[in-house]
Formats: sequence, structure tokens, C-alpha cells
Amino acid sequence: MIDLKSKKPIIISGPCSAETLEQTLATAKALADSGRVDVFRAGIWKPRTKPGMFEGNGEQALPWLVEVKRTTGLAVATEVANAKHVEAALKYGVDLLWIGARTTSNPFSVQEVAEAIGGADVTVLVKNPMNADVELWNGAVERLAKCGVKKLGLIHRGFSGYGSSNYRNTPMWHMPLEIMKRLPELPIFCDPSHICGNRTGLQEVSQQAADLNFNGLMLESHIAPDTAWSDAKQQVTPQRLIELLDSVVWRAEGSDSVAYQTSLDELRGVIDRLDNEILKLLSKRMEAAENIGRIKRENNVMILQQNRWNQIVERTLARADELGLSPQFLKIILEAIHIESIDRQRL
Repeated sequence: MIDLKSKKPIIISGPCSAETLEQTLATAKALADSGRVDVFRAGIWKPRTKPGMFEGNGEQALPWLVEVKRTTGLAVATEVANAKHVEAALKYGVDLLWIGARTTSNPFSVQEVAEAIGGADVTVLVKNPMNADVELWNGAVERLAKCGVKKLGLIHRGFSGYGSSNYRNTPMWHMPLEIMKRLPELPIFCDPSHICGNRTGLQEVSQQAADLNFNGLMLESHIAPDTAWSDAKQQVTPQRLIELLDSVVWRAEGSDSVAYQTSLDELRGVIDRLDNEILKLLSKRMEAAENIGRIKRENNVMILQQNRWNQIVERTLARADELGLSPQFLKIILEAIHIESIDRQRL
């Protein structure tokens, strides 16, 4: 049984789907021979967006995972979404189960899975829900714990969004940081494959996870990714996976160096002073918003002035390069200020 806190990083890897016995074993052997992978993952049941897409081989593929464990010594993992999946996976001795984002989003499904697992000696990882709801994520963990699941962990796979993005699922790093604060005792893994939806961004997201003190990574690897039956664009060969892992730096959590601590304390002091100034300025801005709201009410004018707001956003984003700030960050800040300003104008 794998101990998810035995070292850092723990690497979970394997194909999106177990397509054939040959493909599954060939991928597993290449990953095991690398000496870098701790757990072999493969989808047996695949929740697909539309009917007619490959939805996995089902229970007939579970003996393939048994063979992987027998021939490579790797622990094996798969996704479960209902009680029937759990019962089959436990029957074949799967070491690690994970609950997918679609399942986490549904408390009824999570409860069913939790009751099916009960007190079984198996590790369970919970992916974040599709939507950015930390309460749902936290609630899924609580349901499992109350049903006697003791070996729990988390997977950050990003959140669904609307519109164009560089990501398949936006990482929203503040969300995993919040769940880490709430559940500090649980190991947390990053799934760059589902965040990116492509191969090009995997290294960057993996490094971000390492810098944020994640316990490890779940990355999809396929012996021939271009011909994969599902999610071909985000899978990499075992060789490319090792190259990617070699490029990620896992740094220490701290340093005993006096020079390090002195420099850190000085810069943190600067940040504290700047934060105080920023908050004072925001307070003054909200006072101005309240006065604007009063004037609008006295003149029977609606609060939202869309043209004015569009001008502010356009003007601010045009200065992104000059300020050394990303447009995405500025949009988040502006949106928060706008919402608070509207609330203040309604007082």
C-alpha cells in the first residue's frame, strides 16, 4: 500500500484509459523502468461529455491492473463514480481510488461511493469539483471520513470556465491553497494534464504546483499518445514524462541560513507596509464610491454605468506591461473592486 506522505514528490502516472492489455502493460513497464513513478493510473470507467465517445473497457480491464501490479510492483489506481465501480475495484485489489470532478460535484454520488468504500483499507483521492466551490470539495472529504475512509488525499485538476483560455480547466490556485489551509493534514496532488488539456503547458503547471508545496503530481502518460482513444492531446510518452519530471524543481520548505532569514524578514516588512497603504487607498476609494451612490440616488440615476466601467477596464489593462502585471490579475482585482463599489453605492 502506497504511503502518500512517504516522500516528495509522489508521482502518479499512466494512460487516460486502459485501452488494451498490451497498451496498458507496455506503458506501465516503461514507467516502472524509469524508477520515477510511484503509482500507475488508468481509467477503467470514463465519464464522457457526449454519448458515443469511448467510455472505458469497464470491469474487464481490472485484471490488466492486477497484471501491472504483478509484473512491475507498482501500486495501481483508477477512478470510481458509483458503488458498483467501488465494489469491482476493491475485488481486484486496486490500491488507490480517486473520485472525479463530475462525481465530487454531486453529494448524492459522493455519499454512495463513500458508503461503498466504508472502512476498506484503500487510499482515496478527491478531485476538486468542476465548478469553483471549495465547500463541495471539503464536503466530499467529510462524507468519506464519516463513512470510515481513513487514507484520504486531494487532487487539484482545475475548474471549468466559459470562454477562451490557455487552460482546459483554469487552475485558480487560490482554491487549492484554501483547501490546503482547511485540511492541512491531507496530501494534495496536482493534475496538470487536465488543467492544461495539452502537452505544452505541463511543465509550467507542474512547477507551479511544486512551488506551492504540493505533495506530488498526477500526469497522463501513454506509450503512443497520438493514437490514444481519449484525451490524446494532453498525454505524453513515458520518455517525455521523465524529461518533464527532471525539469521540475522541488525546493525545500525553508532554510536555516541567517542571511536568508534576514533578507526575508526585510522584504516581508516592505510587503506589510505596502499592503497597509493599499488597504488605506481602497478604503478611500470606497468612500468616494459611497458619495457617488448618494449623488446618483439624489438625481434618480441608476448605479451601473457600463460605459464608464468599460473605460476604466480598458484604460487599466492598457497599462499592464507598464505596471509589470498580467491582464488576468488586473481583471480579477478590478472585478472585486467593482463589485464592492456597487455594493457601497447601494447603501
